[in-house]
Amino acid sequence: MGANIVIVEDEEDLLELIEYSLSKEGFETIGFLNTKTVSQILEEEDIDLLIMDRNLPGVEGSEFVAKLREEGIVTPVIYLSAKNRDSDIEEGFMRGGDDYITKPFNMKELILRIKAILRRTTKKHNEGKLSHRDLILDKSTRTLTVDGKNVDITKLEFDLLYEFIMNKNSVLERDYLLENVWNDSEMYQYRTVNVAINRLKEKIDPDKTKDYIQTVRGVGYKLC
Repeated sequence: MGANIVIVEDEEDLLELIEYSLSKEGFETIGFLNTKTVSQILEEEDIDLLIMDRNLPGVEGSEFVAKLREEGIVTPVIYLSAKNRDSDIEEGFMRGGDDYITKPFNMKELILRIKAILRRTTKKHNEGKLSHRDLILDKSTRTLTVDGKNVDITKLEFDLLYEFIMNKNSVLERDYLLENVWNDSEMYQYRTVNVAINRLKEKIDPDKTKDYIQTVRGVGYKLC
């Protein structure tokens, strides 16, 4: 599949084993022993999946994931944890997990679950380019140019702008965006949408002269 997977596991030997096993399956992996720089990687890189331990130094894994969700980061998460009580597993899902595997675990099962989640969550955009005014989204490379200049945007921002261009001149309600970009209208709040759109507007229109995305008060947003 060639997916990019971040693994957070504080047992170094186990981390290396998981990285080795996933690389044999064709995955690109980035391993961390703690969560210190994970948020930055998820914001800046096109990461397809996060494998998260819960017993970590500094912060409990599911609390970290819950914070990611509050910040609007929707990268799918598989917990890989020794916390195996029913209440632990329920807590993991309630805090933003997409799957939960308890230790000790079977590596083949982990790989099968990874592939299943990636099949469900990887957006299958057609090849080619999508444009609006001087915005050009390249769906094959998932890159953006504005007035001919490359602009770095996150995976979430790409998907958000894609949805706007596909529905240009239509007002998109926040509930619609939560359902179609975040894939969950119940877990996230309207503030999540507002923050993400403000970040996107700052990147594509830093001088505030083009007014690509307009707020329709009390309803949502539209691309003009």
